[in-house]
Amino acid sequence: MRYFTAGESHGPELTAIIEGLPAGMPLTVEDINTELARRQTGYGRGGRMLIEKDQVRITSGVRHGKTLGSPVTLVVENKDWKNWTTVMSVSEVEEKERHLRRVAKPRPGHADLVGGMKYHHRDLRNVLERSSARETTMRVAIGAVCKKLLSLLDITVAGHVVKLGGISVNPENYPSVAEIKAISEKSELRVIDPSVEQAMKDLIDQTKKNGDTIGGIVEVQLDNVPAGLGSYVQWDKKLDAKIAQAVVSINAFKAVEFGIGFEMANLPGSQVMDEIQWDQEKGYTRKTNRLGGFEGGMTNGETLIVHGVMKPIPTLYKPLLSVDIDTKEPYKASIERSDSTAVPAASVVCENVVATVVAGEILEKFASDSFEELVEEVSRYREYLKAY
Repeated sequence: MRYFTAGESHGPELTAIIEGLPAGMPLTVEDINTELARRQTGYGRGGRMLIEKDQVRITSGVRHGKTLGSPVTLVVENKDWKNWTTVMSVSEVEEKERHLRRVAKPRPGHADLVGGMKYHHRDLRNVLERSSARETTMRVAIGAVCKKLLSLLDITVAGHVVKLGGISVNPENYPSVAEIKAISEKSELRVIDPSVEQAMKDLIDQTKKNGDTIGGIVEVQLDNVPAGLGSYVQWDKKLDAKIAQAVVSINAFKAVEFGIGFEMANLPGSQVMDEIQWDQEKGYTRKTNRLGGFEGGMTNGETLIVHGVMKPIPTLYKPLLSVDIDTKEPYKASIERSDSTAVPAASVVCENVVATVVAGEILEKFASDSFEELVEEVSRYREYLKAY
């Protein structure tokens, strides 16, 4: 399976093409719109979410509610396009209109300056329109398709916020993946620990008053993933490495870890490795899951646990110092619409991105021209694992 996304933040629409899905998999626009709506929620979001109410159109690859095996095309309209038709026109415009909303003052922490240098753009809007987090709309749309595939294979995916602006979730008893999914969905901050929610909201409110932004850490868990996805034979076949690359590719994500992650550096090996046990009903399991469901670049049958670190959004209403690329004079960076934090929404993006990688790995490992064939192959493989 492979995919591409296209579109600018203030262009007419965003597009994705997914190739390699099995034929006969149930898929509806509601499956995708549900995930798109989740991405747009969360305490601390900015004005763009009041404008865009994302709804997908499926323009190819699906007939009568099932995939055809041919490329699936997804399209999401940008409602704000009507206010940008001249600024973002595909056709030539008059000289006086060419510089409308031109950006010459790059924002620290964004792709603006380096992107302009790389592609020889003198209007940095050419960079920020594509490097915008608006692109994650299509990452979520693609992930929704992949989450549908995983759910039909009895694999559960859940994402939630574990730290926001230094305030950590610290539940006494960590719930199951299904419980994380249910509890976090009821929270404006996508947290599973109600005791910290108000403190997080207060911090967001104060941060907004200060004209600043805050980041955090999100966690994604996948349950019932069969052992043996990925491989140890080459560096680019390791599934945890593929997931790490995908997570860090999300706008503003700067770090990733699995299981207890960076804490492993502080512990002896006896407190890091997961001891192996065998059960007649379940087959091989681990007593603990400190490695986050991975051994040697492969899934080991335990719950996958992935953490992603999102930096504070770099667009500040208290703008940082920059330099005008025309005059080379110091200047306060320009401001586009921004959120004080997008960590709750980022947990939705991250779970869909991780789901996409895992779904792709399943389609690579098992025969999957048709969905019926895939279900049979996965079921047969699960039985094999139990008897190994």
